[in-house]
Amino acid sequence: MTSLEHKVAPEEDGRRLDRILSSAQAGLSRAAVQRAIREGRASVDGQNVTDPDFRPRAGQALHLELPEAESCLAAEAGDLCIVHEDQDFIVCNKAAGLTVHPCPSCPEHTLIQRLLGRFPQLARLEGQRPGIVHRLDKNTSGLMVVALTEPARLALSEAFAQREVHKEYLALVDGLAPEEGECREPLGRHPTLKTRMAVVPEAKGGKPAHTRWRRLWHAPDGSASLLAVRIFTGRTHQIRVHMAHAGHPLLGDALYAPAQVRARAPRQMLHAWRLAFRHPLSGEDLAFTAPPPEDFREAVTAACRRMERIVITGNPGSGKSALREAFAGLGIPSFSADDDVAALYARGGEAAAWLGSMKGEAVLAADGSVDKEALMQVLERDPALRAELERVVHGLVRRDLDRFWENAETGGAPVAVAEVPLYFECGWDTAFAPRPVVIGVACPREPRWQRMAAYRHWDEAKMATLEAWQWPEARKLAACDLTVDNTGAREALAAEARAALDTIATRRRGEADGRLRHLENLWREPLSPV
Repeated sequence: MTSLEHKVAPEEDGRRLDRILSSAQAGLSRAAVQRAIREGRASVDGQNVTDPDFRPRAGQALHLELPEAESCLAAEAGDLCIVHEDQDFIVCNKAAGLTVHPCPSCPEHTLIQRLLGRFPQLARLEGQRPGIVHRLDKNTSGLMVVALTEPARLALSEAFAQREVHKEYLALVDGLAPEEGECREPLGRHPTLKTRMAVVPEAKGGKPAHTRWRRLWHAPDGSASLLAVRIFTGRTHQIRVHMAHAGHPLLGDALYAPAQVRARAPRQMLHAWRLAFRHPLSGEDLAFTAPPPEDFREAVTAACRRMERIVITGNPGSGKSALREAFAGLGIPSFSADDDVAALYARGGEAAAWLGSMKGEAVLAADGSVDKEALMQVLERDPALRAELERVVHGLVRRDLDRFWENAETGGAPVAVAEVPLYFECGWDTAFAPRPVVIGVACPREPRWQRMAAYRHWDEAKMATLEAWQWPEARKLAACDLTVDNTGAREALAAEARAALDTIATRRRGEADGRLRHLENLWREPLSPV
């Protein structure tokens, strides 16, 4: 039992009894004082008073008996990351998976119980959440401020209520989020799923909520974005609900993300990154930054980890098919645009059906397939038909190539290769996400034409026509990421394929390391004080 004696000062004349008593001694909770008064533990000039709103006069003697605060909280040992500590409050970097304070589903092993083990003065504050002025979800990591005294708790609570605290989070979300955005939809309890929050009109109980974000980075294929998110209100699950509502749920979010997004991370990828406020007693401007934990970094890396796509291109006779076959010999799935076109031109093929409807017997063989020699003669005379045929056939090949990439990646292939002679001519160098690595097969014109004459029996006129329909070799090779020399024996291409894979892997590791270095520097940037 603690006794408090106080004489009412002139400036306190006419003030509420609970206010005078709670201000008379540092660390007293006004709620605890009110409860003690109602329990008959207060007197004014020896007369018992049970009304907290009683207004004593200057010079009167006040007496209060305060029982020791009762709490079932037990101090626990456990890891803590303390970012700042003084006599009034601490700032800690909460680990993901740690509940802030006890609740029916988690009565122990909480942050506040660990803090009690480190800061026993917290036991002087009341309740099951002593010193807690704001919270983070169990599976959200990052910065929290916790008051160590009642005056600090009151001041910090007021600062949060008045929106004087700058809170900024890192969020890894699904898809390519806009560079900047905000959401002001009101939030409330989900009408049927009570464990969730939802966008709820204010007329139906929703409370105002305001979230703003800016994009810091995105995965090369646009499958994920790293956002700096600032909240101006502190609604439950605010960022998680607002980002899901905006079409960019958090990776790993078990409540608000669809299954395929939920599976991309072990928890919701949300980290309280930066915190700025004024010292609750001195008024000093303070700012704190905490880079995200390892699981967050791993999720960023995983968001960039896609099947390596390789495109082989080159001019007629350069050896594209031979290089593709060398990759296939290494167990790598492969696709040939030429083979795909052959299937489209075969009897029953979509291109054969289209050409038959356009030109009929002029371009079709007796079995209904495309007569390539006849087609070549028609295309030389009719540039408009050639342009239309390219549009149709290239669209069909693009569709089939997309399916090939998707099936190979779904099947778990780390690498897949596609031979596409007209890759640049089709304008496909910017068409795919993620962007493939393009390997150009280099071989001078004379040996290329010799090969085409020997293997395909093409005359020079046909070879010149086909060559004219493609980019000049120098231009095409200059646009490639890598080049492979094919002036030697065919057998040498297997070694060239292995060397290309090694080069690509080295480049990708360098890109990943550079990306992480950039992000490490970015999320260590300090926040300016409020």
